[in-house]
Amino acid sequence: MAMTATIDTGDALVLRQDEAGVATLTLNRPKHYNALSQALLEALQTVLEAIATDRTVRVVVIAGSGAAFCAGHDLKEMRAHSDPAFHRALFAQCGRVMLTINRLPQPVIARVHGIATAAGCQLVAACDLAVAAENARFATSGINVGLFCSTPGVALSRNLSRKHALELLLTGDFIDAPTALQRGLLNRVVPPDQLNAAVWQLAEVISNKPPLAIAMGKELFYRQLEMGLEDAYAQASETMACNMNSADAREGIDAFIAKRKPEWQGR
Repeated sequence: MAMTATIDTGDALVLRQDEAGVATLTLNRPKHYNALSQALLEALQTVLEAIATDRTVRVVVIAGSGAAFCAGHDLKEMRAHSDPAFHRALFAQCGRVMLTINRLPQPVIARVHGIATAAGCQLVAACDLAVAAENARFATSGINVGLFCSTPGVALSRNLSRKHALELLLTGDFIDAPTALQRGLLNRVVPPDQLNAAVWQLAEVISNKPPLAIAMGKELFYRQLEMGLEDAYAQASETMACNMNSADAREGIDAFIAKRKPEWQGR
């Protein structure tokens, strides 16, 4: 049976549970729909940085406690501070969390239920993969309170088509999970009672793949997106050459030829 460990993150705002190479991080402000307060962002950044160097973790799942995945930034906290420096620091801090997810060597899966609004929708888009309950809803609703969701737009525009992303940003309207799937925000949509199983199935498949190849491939995938075609192929070729000369690649090919299961060494 798989071993399960609950790890004290030093802050109850983020709960971490490890099982069979999968670290599940649960945003834990249920009374506030897991709104991204300054403290919650700090806690999430801390645990992500710890996971980045944890060789026992193959996959990360980000989930929310209570009735929602994440309702975005904490508007009450934002209004309680009139200093523009606080707001600049807050949005920069949120950006660091999203970039850390992007740069993490392990794939990150969003497990979405309830609502994912504004920066919560950004968090879904920033994750490498996303699985949602079919009754989940998504919006970048800042425009409804006079605040264009500029930073969520960065992640959305890299997942959705320009017109679909702008429609969300300009209207603030909700879309349902099937629509989010169709537009490219999600990988899978399942009935609510099957959400945990669907997330675990995807995480388990990835966790059984060679971690070095996963880390190298993820890093190259995002880097090449910002390049021209010729440079992208050059970088991809270099990555594949380095990957080919790794112990895991040699083991994987030898195991394929010998018709046996490979034994990965890890990153």
